[in-house]
Amino acid sequence: MAPTYYSASRSTRDHFVEPPSIFSRIIQSLPSGLSVQMQRVLDRYSYNSVSTHPSRIPRSLRYLNWNWGWRPRSLLNLPHLLVVVWFFLLLWGERWVFQSAIEECKWGSWERWPKDATPHHLVFLADPQLIDPHSYPGRPWPLDQFTFLHTDNFMKRSYISLQQKLHPDTIFFLGDLFDGGREWKTAHGNFKDPSWANGLRPSSEEKYAAKWGKRYGEDFWLHEYNRFGRIFFKYWNLAGSEAGPGQRGRKIISTLPGNHDLGFGDNIKLVTRNRFEVYFGEGNRVDVIGNHTFVSIDAVSLSAAGSEHEQPEITKPIKEFLEHVQVKKRKAVAEELSHQAGKERVLQYPHNVEILENADFSHLPTLDPGPDGPEFPTILLTHVPLYRQPGTPCGPKREHWPPETPPKGQTTPVVPDHRNAISISKGYQYQNVLSEGHSIEVMNKIGNVKQIFSGDDHDYCEIIHEPTKNSAREITVKAFSWAMGVRKPGFLMLSMWNPVDASGKPLNSHPTGHGSSYFTPTTTESHLCLLPDQLGIFTRYGILIAISILALAIRSILVPLLNLPRFSDPPTVSSPTEDNFLLPLTNRDPKRREDREDPRSHNPHSTNSSTSSTHSNPQLAPRTAARTRSVSPANGYGLPASQVRFATPPLINGAGYYGAPSPSPKMENGWNADPNGEAYTGNKTERRKLPETVLGKVWREMWMSLWRVTWLVLGIYFWFIWFYPE
Repeated sequence: MAPTYYSASRSTRDHFVEPPSIFSRIIQSLPSGLSVQMQRVLDRYSYNSVSTHPSRIPRSLRYLNWNWGWRPRSLLNLPHLLVVVWFFLLLWGERWVFQSAIEECKWGSWERWPKDATPHHLVFLADPQLIDPHSYPGRPWPLDQFTFLHTDNFMKRSYISLQQKLHPDTIFFLGDLFDGGREWKTAHGNFKDPSWANGLRPSSEEKYAAKWGKRYGEDFWLHEYNRFGRIFFKYWNLAGSEAGPGQRGRKIISTLPGNHDLGFGDNIKLVTRNRFEVYFGEGNRVDVIGNHTFVSIDAVSLSAAGSEHEQPEITKPIKEFLEHVQVKKRKAVAEELSHQAGKERVLQYPHNVEILENADFSHLPTLDPGPDGPEFPTILLTHVPLYRQPGTPCGPKREHWPPETPPKGQTTPVVPDHRNAISISKGYQYQNVLSEGHSIEVMNKIGNVKQIFSGDDHDYCEIIHEPTKNSAREITVKAFSWAMGVRKPGFLMLSMWNPVDASGKPLNSHPTGHGSSYFTPTTTESHLCLLPDQLGIFTRYGILIAISILALAIRSILVPLLNLPRFSDPPTVSSPTEDNFLLPLTNRDPKRREDREDPRSHNPHSTNSSTSSTHSNPQLAPRTAARTRSVSPANGYGLPASQVRFATPPLINGAGYYGAPSPSPKMENGWNADPNGEAYTGNKTERRKLPETVLGKVWREMWMSLWRVTWLVLGIYFWFIWFYPE
């Protein structure tokens, strides 16, 4: 009597069949309907589809190895090592380099105030000039989108690091917020160029002007305004809304217009300026910040005064502002002092009943304390720099050209130094400096100007003006965008500390020894903070691309020569077992090795069947021999022979057969080729490898490793591009 297959004293495991995996047990525990559906999905990837028709899958796709085999040992290879190197380089180039650049500019690293000082921290941002269709009109589609994305990302990452590391109390923009803001048509009003302006555009812009007028209008300008806000306004309170110690609050002021926002001089359109002021505010204003008076002027509109085509509606606001700016300054200072003293300063009128004809309107009450009222140091903000003599050197911090080396024995800078200076020139919609007359007028009417901060030139420039302009120091701030012709953009940091008493008199002043005059030490300190070199970052990316390709090529050549492990090898495919077929087969008896080696067993007309195998092996489970199933009709249940497709090899060819494969002179239609160069004839259980040349091995190794590195690196790169800290 044959021994019982399942015995209480023995293990219930079938020693001829591997026990089911945990995943299989989970599937079996599911409800019957769901279990069947899950098993069908798994079967799609467990069986080799066999068809009587040629495969419609392209040959190139058949060689892709979708089973990547993420085993710990398989990760230790050169392609994955390159991916790790790329990850850290991208992390540095897209994140760390911005944080480290801002980290070097922390306020405490360069301020020289007393320990008990509570300075006001201010930052100037010049010429962000958002890239748009006006910037590079002839640039093809992929490249222009790449430029848009990376200029925005550069400014966004720099600004985020600025807020996190520096957290300034105030930010002033110095104009040119957009690049083509003056070109985008308004929803209302006359936007056409005057007849006298025809032909003034450079030829590079003339052919695009008509397209800009048709394609880009008010909606596009609003889109650019929202884009500006997503970069700068969105992250204003990223590190908190609280100001520094002793400060009233935080401000971000972006009202100063540039020539790219409005145009320049008599080319400005009134509707364009009105739109800018509606969303950003008036360009002419007075602000008291940190016990300093900031006066902002619309210099591009002022430049229209006195021109041949002057428009009164363009120049009137700036002229009126300059006429009354000193009164505005005194009022603002008096209001600030009242606030510091905890008093409310309001205008009160006497309640009198008078005859209108006899009323005196010449002595009305006013909040102006008069010419003898207190005054803070005045700082002028203008987009266009003030006039200076041609060749006035800008100093050693200018990136374009360093100062000329003075002759031996000379300790002063070389003057003139035209390469190191701002060019005194003008053209369509721009002028590098204000006219000399306008510069002197501005300084005289504002009065007491100690410092000037400007933009427009995109590079740093620091000069001391002539006595006709109050010998004021002017700093032209570097552009904040890397697309403005400077390799290392930047911004200017200004630390202000000016303690005063209730009357506005500085507390840290002391007598000079000459009568009643007092000497007041400097109340401001400035520092140029440089941002990363974006082109240098791209250069490092290019170098690593070349190194990666070279390293993968060398490895691909050495693999067949030195018999190194192949990165492109797919996982080993085992021979079909009973688990690979839809219908149950007899279990293979390991004792019948001689039957597999017997050449006679290769006879396809052999009568050995599952039943005879069962009888010859009494150790098999009775359930295997007892189960029978009819053969599927050859014509596929009534379908034409041309439409018959089997998900598995025909059972009559594979059931109960364990012989070695017979030689196959050729594959038919390529349906039985696998990605590893092995042939499967449909009714055999063994596979054989196709011959592969050395060049083919090199190419396959190079392609597979390069593809793996490329898509992983691009995935990491796109993640860094599109995701930012909130």
